[in-house]
Amino acid sequence: MSDLDRDGALACEAPAPVMRAPCLAQRGAMFSPAARDVPEETAIALTFNGATHAVMMATPADFEDFAIGFSFTEGLIDKVSDLSGFEMIPTKLGVELRSWLPAERASDHAARRRAMAGPTGCGLCGIESLEQAMRAAPPVSSALTFGRRDISEAIASLGAGQFLNEQTHAVHAAGFWTPARGLVAAREDVGRHNALDKLAGALLRAGVAPAEGLVLLTSRVSVELIQKIARMGAAAVVAISAPTAAAIRLADACGVTLVAVARGKDFEVFTHPARIIDRVAANVA
Repeated sequence: MSDLDRDGALACEAPAPVMRAPCLAQRGAMFSPAARDVPEETAIALTFNGATHAVMMATPADFEDFAIGFSFTEGLIDKVSDLSGFEMIPTKLGVELRSWLPAERASDHAARRRAMAGPTGCGLCGIESLEQAMRAAPPVSSALTFGRRDISEAIASLGAGQFLNEQTHAVHAAGFWTPARGLVAAREDVGRHNALDKLAGALLRAGVAPAEGLVLLTSRVSVELIQKIARMGAAAVVAISAPTAAAIRLADACGVTLVAVARGKDFEVFTHPARIIDRVAANVA
């Protein structure tokens, strides 16, 4: 497995992503003192040009990936260079991620800005109407195809990137896999949308094209995740859990191959099976 550079220096200045929590454990017929590693959940404010866009409860790690990925999947930027700076400011109440947009982008942001305290993994920050919440996703096209073995190998590889979940068994992960490189990157967070935003930022910073592989998710697939995946330009997503009906409709409309309930060698293809069907057609006939 290879991984993109992580923000270790920044993360150590903020709360640690994992805390050792004392507890009383029921074992057999008695309680006994014990302890468990649990994920930290920190208020993270994303600000642009001095104005707060959203406040998310998130895992305090991979800060720059989060700021860049959120900015991109929410349509505030098109490339990393659209942000002219980045600062991570720890405070007693949480962490502020400060970014700066150029003038033309700043005006777009001002039109959407609404300070919002979001629940863990909220995917609708800065949204003020039903039309925005159910917005169409950009069309995705890719000639890349995948075989059954690719799907099972990709989802199996994600475990190697789930360091926080190995400790806590309480966080989501989003990963990116290619046939040539295997698991390229993985990011974890208490919020599934946050994990995907962090992955998007990591791929942007490294210049990796999401159209060249599979986006991997440990969570259910909701409409907001498909919106973000399409915005990334990824043509296929593989998830361990099931999708929602709205996610299926949107994936079908924008050209994303949606594979879900992927466990072991078994999986279900909900949209655009042509990207894999050429290798399994003989079994369908």
